[in-house]
Amino acid sequence: MPRGARGPLTVLIAAVLVFAVVSVASDVRSVGDRLGGFGWWALAAALGLAVGNYLLRFVRWHLLLRDRDVDVPVGDSALVFVAGFALAITPGKVGELVKSYLLRTLHGVPVAQTAPVVIAERVADLLALLLLAVVGVAMYGVAVELVIGAGAVVGLGLLVLAWPALAYRLGELVTRPRPLRRFRDRVHEAVAGLAALSRPAVLSWSTTLSAAAWLCECLGFALIVSAFPGTAVPFGLAMLIYASTTIAGALSFLPGGLGVTEGAMTVLLVQGSHGVDTATAAAATILTRLATLWFAVGVGVIAMAAARRRAPSAEAEA
Repeated sequence: MPRGARGPLTVLIAAVLVFAVVSVASDVRSVGDRLGGFGWWALAAALGLAVGNYLLRFVRWHLLLRDRDVDVPVGDSALVFVAGFALAITPGKVGELVKSYLLRTLHGVPVAQTAPVVIAERVADLLALLLLAVVGVAMYGVAVELVIGAGAVVGLGLLVLAWPALAYRLGELVTRPRPLRRFRDRVHEAVAGLAALSRPAVLSWSTTLSAAAWLCECLGFALIVSAFPGTAVPFGLAMLIYASTTIAGALSFLPGGLGVTEGAMTVLLVQGSHGVDTATAAAATILTRLATLWFAVGVGVIAMAAARRRAPSAEAEA
């Protein structure tokens, strides 16, 4: 099999497996019946809101690059940003570091200069989702343990960033094995860059943009659930469920949070809302993931192909 076809095939297989597990667990026929009564306008609206999420996160990405003195054309910056979605299903989204390699290929920007931006994006996303989940917990008291655990993990990460000496020691520890020693200077440079992007002023506006972006997808989730006959989920509860299950998927370090996010979303929909049975919750979960994760991956694959076509011409010009 051609190497380039393996990635998309793996994504397709993973999607089919997740769909099969969620559907079988809640009765395929019942899920199909629920989808038959679904208001498909809500899926279109959720896709539009997902695009709003991408636009806000792109603004954050481009501004963070500027903060690192990386000046690239807006068009190339957008292409690289969207191409990163193609690897959004890697554990913890670490595959999005491909954006740093694309910037190096297209514009000669050192990876160590832009890798902190990719990590800073994840930090801002986790903080924003945690804030949204905390608001939801205060309103509904659901998923308290999950939010507390996520808060502890995020808080520990921020402590490391705020304590340069500790971050430096961690860099030394990670690069202690002989094969990794040659990367020590780059790791220290990346840690220093990430610390700079975690300054209170930068972290405040990047987290605010992240919160606005994820609110878009929370609203899309609420619209999808409410588009099934006889169901209505308050926006605050939808925000809590979507934010907390997205955090759970991220912290699981499974590719795209597959299985964890879907399972948690289905369970919390049934337990936390009134009038939503398991089949409806499963159908809503499948459509939500289609409008968020899989839509992003599909758009990212197209952008990645375009970026790869641009790369040879960029190298020739250099």
